[in-house]
Amino acid sequence: MAGAATIHPNWEQHIPTRITDGYSLEMTAKDCDALRAAASLLAPATPIAITFLPGETIDARIGAAKLVRDLGFEPMSHLSARRIASYEELEQTVRRTAEEAGVQRMFLVAGDPPVPAGPFEDALSMLRTGLFESYGVKAIGIAGHPEGHPVMDEEGRWSALAAKCADVADRGMAPLIVTQFGFDAVPVLEWLVALRGRGIDAPVRVGVPGPAGIKTLLRFAAHCGVGASAAVLSKYGISLSRLLGAAGPDRLVSEIAAGLRSEHGPVRLHFYPFGGLTKTAEWIDQHRANQN
Repeated sequence: MAGAATIHPNWEQHIPTRITDGYSLEMTAKDCDALRAAASLLAPATPIAITFLPGETIDARIGAAKLVRDLGFEPMSHLSARRIASYEELEQTVRRTAEEAGVQRMFLVAGDPPVPAGPFEDALSMLRTGLFESYGVKAIGIAGHPEGHPVMDEEGRWSALAAKCADVADRGMAPLIVTQFGFDAVPVLEWLVALRGRGIDAPVRVGVPGPAGIKTLLRFAAHCGVGASAAVLSKYGISLSRLLGAAGPDRLVSEIAAGLRSEHGPVRLHFYPFGGLTKTAEWIDQHRANQN
């Protein structure tokens, strides 16, 4: 197994030259073959997040993280608080993920279930166990919601985000905010201004949907509660009256890049490859080539 890279406390604080420099990707434990197929197209040490889906075993998630590491990338394993049945399950997962896959980055979310399966209600309740820093985790990802949250009001979202960033930093780890994907650059840029205005200086990875079929994009948008009005989708390149074909994030990424200023702080992109890892990697390569 390849050794884990050492993560500096200011690991993502510098601002990349190109919007696609230092991008990250998302996968599931079922995408291992797809990752092998796409590996030659991905930049070395690319951060790859492994989602926490219901029905997947701990072994499957750890196996995916090990593969990410063995292929020369940087795994970031997800943990869903409300799907974890006990402290013992959390401890086993964090310990094994760190020891067997060399994982130094984890991403914590509350999760979808309305009632927790065990003692953990949200990301903070997992953080407060002290397990992450005790097993050598160096960075903790937390969720950002530029377009709102289905069960939290605006002030509640800001309060929770600030509390999690502060708790991560107080424990000697680096906070990282990863946002839900969207189709419109405007709310993302406005949210970044508000974020920095509240004194939250953690680096942000802005969620971007990879190229995919239009019906696939709309299905994921509906599941995730993403704003997808006809006007927004038209701006992105999707017509509700014509759901055939595929769409890519060309305009969205260009508008984010054009709108970013120093006051937005350190920002990179995080791709959700709904159309597949290879298609997303090919799109990134083509976009980067066009910027040269």
